[in-house]
Amino acid sequence: MITFAPVDIVLILLYFAVILWIGFRVKIPQGGAQEGASGSEKGGVQPVGRVDAEGRAQDAGRPEDAGSGAADFLLAGRTLTLPMFVATLVSTWYGGILGTGEFSYTYGVASWVMFGAPYYIFALIFAFFLAGRVRATGLVTIPDKLGRHYGQPAALLGALLVFLLVTPAPYLLMLGVLAQLIFGVPLPLALILTALASLVYLAKGGFRSNVAVNLAEFVLMFTGFILIVGFAFFRFGGLSFLKPSLPAVNLTWHGGNSPQYILVWYFIGLWTLVDPGFHQRCAAARDSATARRGILVSILFWMLFDFLTTTTGLYARAVLPGLENPIFAYPLLAEQLLPAAVKGLFFIGLLATVMSTLSSYAFLGGMTIGNDIAGRILRMRGKEARGAAERWSRIGLLLASIYGIVLALTLPSVVRIWYAVGSACIPGLLLPLMASYWPGIALRPPFALASMLGGWLLAMVWMVWGLAHGGDYWWGIEPMYPGLLLSFAIGMAGIRRVRP
Repeated sequence: MITFAPVDIVLILLYFAVILWIGFRVKIPQGGAQEGASGSEKGGVQPVGRVDAEGRAQDAGRPEDAGSGAADFLLAGRTLTLPMFVATLVSTWYGGILGTGEFSYTYGVASWVMFGAPYYIFALIFAFFLAGRVRATGLVTIPDKLGRHYGQPAALLGALLVFLLVTPAPYLLMLGVLAQLIFGVPLPLALILTALASLVYLAKGGFRSNVAVNLAEFVLMFTGFILIVGFAFFRFGGLSFLKPSLPAVNLTWHGGNSPQYILVWYFIGLWTLVDPGFHQRCAAARDSATARRGILVSILFWMLFDFLTTTTGLYARAVLPGLENPIFAYPLLAEQLLPAAVKGLFFIGLLATVMSTLSSYAFLGGMTIGNDIAGRILRMRGKEARGAAERWSRIGLLLASIYGIVLALTLPSVVRIWYAVGSACIPGLLLPLMASYWPGIALRPPFALASMLGGWLLAMVWMVWGLAHGGDYWWGIEPMYPGLLLSFAIGMAGIRRVRP
C-alpha cells in the first residue's frame, strides 16, 4: 500500500537513534535536588499554612521532597523556561494524529471546530484561572492536591483515576500501526519495539529527558506537516483547487454534524482542566508567569498545527476521494504526493507527533504509581520515603508500558480507548479538583470523596451497560453526562463557605 525508498528508511532509523541519544545524554544534576525539590516560586519550601485568595501557596510541598531529588526526576527541578514549556506542552497534546487525519478527511473544516476550538477555550480558562495556582502550590501531582484538601483516601482514588486517564495505550497502538506500516512487522512486535524506543530513556533522565526529546519532536512534527502542505499547494493549488474538488459540506463549520454531536466535543474538552500533563508542566515551570504565558503561546502553536493538519486532511479528501479507511488519509496522501526523502521526513513528523504524547503519558503513569500510590502508601505507614518516589516511578514506567501494550492489543481502537477512559474518569476528577483551587468555597472531605467515587462509578456502569448492548445507552444518554451530574449533585451538597 505504501512504499519507502532506502533513504526514507535510513532517515526514519536515524530519527529513532537521535531520539535515544537525546534522551540518554540528559543528566539529573546532583546538586539541584535541594533547590528544586518543592515549594515557592523560587523553588524553596514554604512554611505550612494555607492558600491565600489569589491561589498563592502558603503551605509547603511534602517535606520528603526536600533534597530527595524527586522534583528533579519528576519535574525537572521546576526549571522549565518559556521555550521548553511551550515545546513540551504543544507536542504532548497531539498524539492522536491518525485520528485527526480521519476526522479532517471525513468532516473537513468542522474538525477544527470540534477538535480544536474546545481545547483552545479550556486552555484559556486553565491559563487565566489555574496555571498560576497550580505552580504556586509547590506540589507535584493532582493526587497531592486532592490529598492536601480531602485526605489520603481521596488522594489514592485520584491516583487511580489519573493512572487510567494517562494510559499510553492509544498512542502505543497508533505508533505500532505506523511502525507496522513502515517496517512490515507484526503489531505485537511493533508495539514492544516502539515502546522501548519511546520510553527506555525516561528511566534514566526522568522528566528532563522527556522535555529534551519533546523539543526535538516539536520541531519535527511542524516540519513534516509544513512540507506536505507546501508540496500539495504547489502541485495542486489552493482554494481554487479545493473548492470544486471537495464535498460542499467539508467546507462548512459543522461538517454535516448535528449541534448535539458537536456539543459533545466541548464536554470532552473538559479533559483539559484535569489533564495531568497540563498540571505537571505548570508545576515544573520556573514560575507562575511562565506557566500562564506558556499556555497562551501554546494555544497559538496549536492553532497553527490545527491549520496544517486540517488543510492536509482537505487535500487528502480532494486528491483521494472514497478512501475505505480514512485513518490512513495522511500516509496515503504522502504516498501519492511526496518524493523520496521528503516522504521519510513526513513520516518522521507523524512518528514524532505520536511519540511525544506517548513518552509524556507513560511517564505520567509511572509518576502516578511511584509518587502517588507506592510513595503515598509508604508515608501512610510511617516508613521513610526519601528516594522512594524516584525508584517506584521507574518501576511504574515499566508497569504503565505493559498495561498500555496489553490494553492496545485487547481493545485495538484508539477512539474506543479515548472514549472509555475520558467518559469514566473526567466525572470523578473535575469538580473536586477545581474546587480545591478556590479556597473561598470548599468541599467537605467526605462529600468530595463521595463525589469522586459516585461520578466515576456511575459513568463506568453506564458505559459498560451501553457497550454490552451495542452502544445503546440508557435513554440514549452518553455516560459522561450522568457521571458529571451525580458528581456535582453530591459535591454541591457538601459545599461549605470559608471566610477569607
